[in-house]
Amino acid sequence: MSDPLRDEPRAQLEALLSDALRPIEPPEDLATRVETTLTAITAQAAAELSSWAEEFSEDELQALRDPRNWVRPVAAVAVGTLAGGALVVVGMRRRRRPTGLRATAENVLRSVRPD
Repeated sequence: MSDPLRDEPRAQLEALLSDALRPIEPPEDLATRVETTLTAITAQAAAELSSWAEEFSEDELQALRDPRNWVRPVAAVAVGTLAGGALVVVGMRRRRRPTGLRATAENVLRSVRPD
């Protein structure tokens, strides 16, 4: 037989865990916001690189031989590459057809159900 005094805290803990671990749906415009932000970051990195490259005089080109002066272009390339890669991933996920058991069941139901 189970002890009611021990079952009460366990039930409370299970209820708390169930409430805390309940899945939440992301906002509907999340993908659009992420894509817009990544596009802006990519554009800013490209603009930084182009403005940086246009500023050079002969003395500055000579100064580029010093690796300490590579921070801005390397940072802009890294940020632009990461944001561009993330845009590709977001785009691929958006176009990807759902897979798995749930998607298969939904496809079967759609094909069986007369509309």
